[in-house]
Amino acid sequence: MNYWLMKSEPDVFGIEHLKACKDKTEPWDGIRNYQARNFIRDDMKKGDKVFFYHSNCTTPGIVGIAKVASQPYPDPTQFDAGSNYFDPKSDPDDPRWVLVDIQHVRDLKRTVTLKEMKARADEFGDFQLLARGNRLSILPVSKDQWDQVLKMEKENPA
Repeated sequence: MNYWLMKSEPDVFGIEHLKACKDKTEPWDGIRNYQARNFIRDDMKKGDKVFFYHSNCTTPGIVGIAKVASQPYPDPTQFDAGSNYFDPKSDPDDPRWVLVDIQHVRDLKRTVTLKEMKARADEFGDFQLLARGNRLSILPVSKDQWDQVLKMEKENPA
């Protein structure tokens, strides 16, 4: 079992959008960063747990839990000339970009904010989310980091 954090802007595709999808499941398409792609392609497995993170908003933070609902497969938007994610250099016989489906599991009882996590950075070890300049939309999460967020979920924010 692996643990992940996946970022999305709530006004583009937030947790409410995911919950509204058929079976609360949606392809996580449009990844166009090689490191994030490699996490999906090489390390994500069906059943892995995911923190759903709202970014680029008033209060960035972890808002829910999802799970990886499929094995990685080619992202069809790379071949769609009408898509914002079209990649004319991607070869259908050797696709450059992959995705997984994710499925909503539950909302957190409250948002665990980036500000709170930064204030307790020593409790998170090398959590990539807290690293200066981190811009990746998909990050690995250790079991200890996962458990720390769930512990914080139950606390009253400071």
